[in-house]
Amino acid sequence: MDRRAFAASAAASLALAGCSAPSNKFQNYYGPRVTSVVVNKGARHMYLLNENDVLRKYKVDLGFAPLGHKRIEGDGKTPEGTYWINRRNPNSAFHLSLGISYPNAQDIARARALGKSPGGEIFIHGQPNILRDRSRAERLSDWTAGCIAVKNGEMEEIYAMVQNGTPIFLNA
Repeated sequence: MDRRAFAASAAASLALAGCSAPSNKFQNYYGPRVTSVVVNKGARHMYLLNENDVLRKYKVDLGFAPLGHKRIEGDGKTPEGTYWINRRNPNSAFHLSLGISYPNAQDIARARALGKSPGGEIFIHGQPNILRDRSRAERLSDWTAGCIAVKNGEMEEIYAMVQNGTPIFLNA
């Protein structure tokens, strides 16, 4: 093989090697339906359930001041109580996210009685997309502003398994 043919062949091989398919963050799930999500804040675990059967268990990070129920915006607490998965964000700043229906009417009334906002935008989400923020999150536990964070691969699985309308129970 002459030099020119070899160089062309090598260049083509290198170009094709860089063309591997990107990983798809959107998975398919064909197993039993997730009928509820349970978060045990004290144990830092989240469970996906089908009726009474645990389908998956995950270690989670919570808000930066996780003890107690979220009362007002900025308190760093993860809510406690019964809510619903009410939205999906495929373009989240945190590698996919599932919205939680916080605040409910009681949360709003409690915060208003204090003259404050209850806050909102509580999600189950993956790690930050911005590298600087991701390295900070990897060093800390309970680093969110009140959300429930898992590893990115786990979030891809959760995003595929949990549908809008699924109840989520957040317990102390």
